[in-house]
Amino acid sequence: MVAGPLPAPSGPGKDRLRLWIRLLRASRTIEAELRDRLKRDFNTTLPRFDVMAALYRAPEGMLMSDLSRFLLVSNGNVTGIVDRLVSEGLVARARRNGDRRTSMVRLTDDGAKAFADLAAAHEKWIGELLGNVSEDDARRLAGMLTSFRSNWEGRE
Repeated sequence: MVAGPLPAPSGPGKDRLRLWIRLLRASRTIEAELRDRLKRDFNTTLPRFDVMAALYRAPEGMLMSDLSRFLLVSNGNVTGIVDRLVSEGLVARARRNGDRRTSMVRLTDDGAKAFADLAAAHEKWIGELLGNVSEDDARRLAGMLTSFRSNWEGRE
């Protein structure tokens, strides 16, 4: 049985550890709230939102493999979501140049309209959840995280 919270890390390099823990906690808290709101208000899931968001940014469509890579998930995970979106008329799938092994997917007009509603609500929710962060601080932190990402991105 744990009597209380663990002591905060201290010593050399511990500020980075505290930063990582805070980033992780913030990310998980916001993600959980977004999942709840998407389910409650739109009867949808965050992975479906992510797939639709990626396709919305690529109106000409994306290869399934590129979509998986962009979302950092396996082809299998994306295939199930895309299959359901196709059956609902929100996404269209086509063969690329007649090649049976590759599929291009894109939002349909109905899918783009549905995503626009989701995106508007999502933006509003993020505004509420991060309402105590000033625009300047948001811009500065986003810039810092972008440069951080460029330091490790592409490592395998």
